[in-house]
Amino acid sequence: MDITIAESTVEGTAQAPPSKSYTHRAVLAAGYADGAVVRDPLVSADTKATMRAVEAYGGSVSLADDESTVEVTGFDGRPDTPDDIIDCANSGTTMRLVTATAALQDNLTVLTGDESLRSRPQGPLLDALEQLDGDAESTRRNGQAPLVVGGGIDGGAVEIPGDVSSQYITALLMAGAVSSAGIDIDLTTELKSSPYVDITLEVLADFGVDAEQTDAGFAVEGGQSYAPDGGDYNVPGDFSSMSYLLAAGALAAEDGLCVTSAFPSAQGDAAIVDILDRMGADLNWDKENGEITVSKSELTGIEVGVEDTPDLLPTIATLGAVADGVTRITDAEHVRYKETDRVSAMAEELTEMGAEVEEKQDELIVYGEDSDLVGTTVGGRADHRIIMSLSVAGLVADGETTVTGAEHVDVSFPNFFDVLDSLGAAVQR
Repeated sequence: MDITIAESTVEGTAQAPPSKSYTHRAVLAAGYADGAVVRDPLVSADTKATMRAVEAYGGSVSLADDESTVEVTGFDGRPDTPDDIIDCANSGTTMRLVTATAALQDNLTVLTGDESLRSRPQGPLLDALEQLDGDAESTRRNGQAPLVVGGGIDGGAVEIPGDVSSQYITALLMAGAVSSAGIDIDLTTELKSSPYVDITLEVLADFGVDAEQTDAGFAVEGGQSYAPDGGDYNVPGDFSSMSYLLAAGALAAEDGLCVTSAFPSAQGDAAIVDILDRMGADLNWDKENGEITVSKSELTGIEVGVEDTPDLLPTIATLGAVADGVTRITDAEHVRYKETDRVSAMAEELTEMGAEVEEKQDELIVYGEDSDLVGTTVGGRADHRIIMSLSVAGLVADGETTVTGAEHVDVSFPNFFDVLDSLGAAVQR
C-alpha cells in the first residue's frame, strides 16, 4: 500500500498508542507466569508474533474483541517444545526474547522470520546460551536465523557484549528468573540502548521478579515465579510512536496538538520531549495528566546522541531537515541493524526529498539550512519507523509525498494514518 501526503497542517488531540516494548515484555512475562491479563496492550504485527510464541510454548492467548486486553494462560516457567517452528515474522524483539525461552526446554526449537529478520545479528545471544550449556546454533552458521535452540539450561554466568542489542540482556534476564540457578551477566562492552533494559527491570518488578544491575552487568536469581499484583498489568503509552505525533505538531500544528497517554515511565524515547525542547519547540508536558501540547515552531539544529535511543533517529533526522542550522546525530552505528539500515535509509530518502544530508558510519548529519523539502516518491523500506518519519516530512514538503509500502506501520502504530487524517493532514490512500 502506498500513502500520499500533501503539505498540510494538523491540530486537535491524539492518543499515543500503547508501548510496543512494554507489550512484548508483558505478554512474555504473562507466559512465564501461571497467567495474567495484560491491559491496554499494543496489538500489532510485532506483538502478535510474541503472542504466537507464548502459545507455541504451551500457553494460550485470548484477545478481547476491542483489543483492550490480552488474557494469557501461561506455561508457568516450563515451556513446552513447540509442535512447529516459531515464525517471528519481522519482530526482532520477539526472536531475541523467545530464543532464550527456547533454551529452557530440553528438546530443540526452530525460530525464523522474514527476510529482514533473517539478516539481523543473533550470534552474541547464541554464544551466551552455549556458555550456559544450552544448544544454540544458526542453521547457516552465520549468527543469523533460522536458529535451533534448546538444551534445558539451568543458569550460570555469561559474558556478552552490550553494544549490539540490549534485547539479548532482556532475554537472559527474563529466562534466568525461572531457571534453577539464575543468570549473572558480565558485559564485555558498554551497554547500548540501556533504557530498554530499564524497561525490562521495571516489568520484571511489576511481575514480582527481582533482578538487578551489578558492577559487571546484570543478575537475576533463579527459581522465581512471575505473578503481577492482582493478576493484571497495564501497558503505558509508547514514546517511540509518540515521537511522530510530537514531530508533526512541532512542524505543522499552527493551532497546537495535544498528545495524551504521555505518562512518565522508564522509556528512553521519552527523550524526544527534551530533544524538541532543545530545538526550540513550543511544548509543554503535563506529566500528572499525561498530556503533551506542542505547536508549530521555528526549530534550530542540535547535536543528539542516540546511543540509548536508536528508534528516535528517523524522527530526529526529519526534524533536522526542517530546522535551521545543522543537526548532527551521533553514536548511531547500531541503528544500522534494525528492520533496515536506518542511517542509510533516512540519508537516501531525505536526499530524494531535497534535504542536504551527510552519512558517516556512526553519524547522520542533516544540514537544515541548506534543505528545502519537496514532495516526491520515497521508499518506506518495509520499516515502520522510516515510513512514519517520511510521512511527517511530507506534511511540510512542497507538493505531494508518496511513501511506498506504508502498510508496514502495522508493526507498531497500526492506525497511524487514521490518526493523521483525524488531525487534518491531507492523506490519500
